[in-house]
Amino acid sequence: MPIDIIGSESENAMKNEIINNNVPLENTDNNNNNNNNNNNNNNNPNNNESLLIAEANIQEEDLKIIVNEIRFKDQLRNKGFGEVFNNEFILNNLETLYLLSNNKIKLFGKKDYNFTSFLQILLKKDKKILTKYLIFRDLRSKGYVVKEGFGFGTDFRIYERGEHGKKPSKYVSIGINEGLNIKSKDFVDTIDQIEKMGKDTVIAVIERRGEVIYYKTIKMSFFENKKKS
Repeated sequence: MPIDIIGSESENAMKNEIINNNVPLENTDNNNNNNNNNNNNNNNPNNNESLLIAEANIQEEDLKIIVNEIRFKDQLRNKGFGEVFNNEFILNNLETLYLLSNNKIKLFGKKDYNFTSFLQILLKKDKKILTKYLIFRDLRSKGYVVKEGFGFGTDFRIYERGEHGKKPSKYVSIGINEGLNIKSKDFVDTIDQIEKMGKDTVIAVIERRGEVIYYKTIKMSFFENKKKS
């Protein structure tokens, strides 16, 4: 039996609006508030993330983002960005998009990349990148450290504040676009697998305007009513 997430707007419509208007996934109704918040953050000496500026290089053939300078690695690591793999400090695509959108990183390759040019490359490789980015951005803006999940489609490991690198992730978030039709069995099977890992499942539903609403799953048991003889 399929589950219908209420709504009918497609991800393509959202993508076209973002690209055509050159607006990097921001809700237009909140632009003024965001600008005010950004100004306050930039003027706040205690907001270390507002001071973060790093440089990275991109290998275009495989979209690998490498940070070479130690000072940049340390800044990024302290904020929960990046992983060390084969002695290289690597940023994933979503981390790079997020940092580009906030002007916290300079990305160099055959050309210099900004948020829009990098996003356009990713859209050709991953049709779910907008869904993933909206969730990633929302969780990071709330202070959580977010890492790629376990391969359940659009999923993330979510770390409580201050726990990344110290404790395993407590939550796994699954992203769903408003209007998506999914099979209930597949949905339930995914949640069961996540719970077997000892983690709580959070469903992130993305509305047409890009707002993310979260639902925590709770398992319930229903017993069959039997007639008394």
